[in-house]
Amino acid sequence: MTADDAGTENVSDAASGGSEVADVLPRPDDPLADAVEAALTGRSAVVAVGVPIRLLPSVLAARERSSGPPWQIACRPGVVDALSRALVLGTAVAEAVENGELRIRIGEPLGHGTGGTVFASPDRVDAVVGPRGDRTLATTAASTDAEAVDTDAEAVNGARATVESRFDAASSETVGMPSRTRLLAAAREVLDDRFADDLATVLASLDSGEFGRTTEVTDRTLLVALGARHDLLFRDLRRWVGTDGVGIAPAQEFTGDRQALVDRGLIESIKVPMGPGRPMLRLRAVDDALLRARAEEVPSVLQGRFALPTDADGRVRDDASRGGRRPVWERRRW
Repeated sequence: MTADDAGTENVSDAASGGSEVADVLPRPDDPLADAVEAALTGRSAVVAVGVPIRLLPSVLAARERSSGPPWQIACRPGVVDALSRALVLGTAVAEAVENGELRIRIGEPLGHGTGGTVFASPDRVDAVVGPRGDRTLATTAASTDAEAVDTDAEAVNGARATVESRFDAASSETVGMPSRTRLLAAAREVLDDRFADDLATVLASLDSGEFGRTTEVTDRTLLVALGARHDLLFRDLRRWVGTDGVGIAPAQEFTGDRQALVDRGLIESIKVPMGPGRPMLRLRAVDDALLRARAEEVPSVLQGRFALPTDADGRVRDDASRGGRRPVWERRRW
């Protein structure tokens, strides 16, 4: 299946966990995504129907360079659900909604023998057309030719009315990710500024489909690793992700990611007695590469380490390690 097919027809597969969100997002050389971004940039009063997750990054990029009232975007079924497991794209879409830049709904695509995706504004309509694997963007715009102006205006107005009607009939859904502003504000309040600064830098540096919920190195793995760079208590990290209005993922789901980082020698969990009850765990980075990396380099460090072969217990094989590491107390943070 081509990237075009996955991105346009099979969004529900990604939403159900059948494939990673990145699998249905555009590649750097995706001509359709580029065409959509170029066509929408600078437009106002945009209303759209049948938008797949593949084209949401293009919509966001174009909206950032446009003004006016919220764009009304009716996505395909499954898209909003998929965003709840996509840390990078989900928080970006939630930010645009919270800032009044987008209104997101869910509805069926238009079916006219095309891709079913249509973008309309007062003087122009762009529709995704063509066979699977070779989608393109077809444009109908109000003409400046006196002989054609009435016909073109009628076509644009009719198409826009259809899209608006389909948007009005679509159902409202809330993106199950916090906006980046709320996410980072909660991190500063519950954790600390250094962690929040690292997270802000990482989110700004990642492509939309990276660190979803079904890859080996998940968004939870990334968050635990960032927490270990700042010696955070594991309890506090899990309390943050469960904070009202944040809710990235259930707190109990982070245990497996913490253990995976320990098994690969990237972090350690130190038991810290703090009054009655079970000792708490303090996260601490013990790998030089993770300690010294700039925030935007942390994803590459994690992906490189998780790519190494492991034994049956999940620990990196001795013959695959990068050599002995100095004790943590002999290291300095950069």
